[in-house]
Amino acid sequence: MLEFNEPIELMGVPGSPYTRKMLALLRYRRLQYRLLPASRHKLNPDNERYPQRPEPKVQLLPTFYLVDKSGEGQAVCDTTPIIRQLEQMRSARSVIPKNPILALINYIIEDYGDEWLTKAMFHYRWSYKADIQKAGELLPRWSNISEDSAALSERIQAIRELQISRLRYVGSNEVTKDSIENSFKRFIDKLDKHLNKMGFILGKRPSSCDFAIYGQLTCLALFDPTPQKHILDNAPRVYAWVEIMEDLSGYECLPGDWLSPWRLPDTLMELLTEIGSIYAPYLIANSNAYAKGLKEFESDIAGSRWKQATFPYQVRCLQGIREKYSKLDPEQVEEADEIFSGTGISALFKQNN
Repeated sequence: MLEFNEPIELMGVPGSPYTRKMLALLRYRRLQYRLLPASRHKLNPDNERYPQRPEPKVQLLPTFYLVDKSGEGQAVCDTTPIIRQLEQMRSARSVIPKNPILALINYIIEDYGDEWLTKAMFHYRWSYKADIQKAGELLPRWSNISEDSAALSERIQAIRELQISRLRYVGSNEVTKDSIENSFKRFIDKLDKHLNKMGFILGKRPSSCDFAIYGQLTCLALFDPTPQKHILDNAPRVYAWVEIMEDLSGYECLPGDWLSPWRLPDTLMELLTEIGSIYAPYLIANSNAYAKGLKEFESDIAGSRWKQATFPYQVRCLQGIREKYSKLDPEQVEEADEIFSGTGISALFKQNN
């Protein structure tokens, strides 16, 4: 069985929302870590300073390095199971609610942040001139601050062209542009209202869904000019929250910090309804297309036309949500169904969709 050893080693760069997500989580949980520099999604090639480490099957950031009992290493990238494994390593300052229903709500919001809010992040960064200019200039410098200017100029252009060409994979195109931007603005408005009532999404302490949302907002609020302006103009509280989330190592937890699933505030229900109105039908449409062997699909989502390439990983996301729901006992299922009634999220649990 693979295990983490402290200090936990991970590779990443400042511009990766998932790297930022995990660094903030590690700080909050007071777990020792070492952030290793990346060069083009690989460990910086300096064998004396950074010895060779195993490569993941798919090169994504952050990359975590684990070992088995024999000392054999392995690289993994998927932050959702990594967070759950870290919980097993040490339970102090947990980011997963103990109540199964609240844990399910947390899982769904975390998945929304990782898989839907990231569409807005990628869309804004590579669709608007000012955002393209800034990202193109800074992304290559993060992996090699001393790179020769001539080589850097070539890489800046190559990165811009590559990332813009990838917009289709996240579903950003002329058909979906308004849906992505409108859903982002609705979410920011609802998050702002919720933070006006409490400091975190599920109560008075952060959960893994807070860190997932935070990760994407490190780009949308703190870095990319176009969404940043919207947040500063309309929800400065959200901007401040993102900066607060970066280092919660000194934040102390108390008994009763989690919300009770039977007394969820209206502002949280509005967030869940937003997720149910746009992310739930997207996951279902994507899964149905994948089951039919379609490489691309079109669907009506939240009253607007949606068109994008089928995404196999997000089929697994839907399966993960259904698996969490299936583990509830009959009484918990009844309670969860009552909570989710009217939000649109209940559709995620139906196997025949």
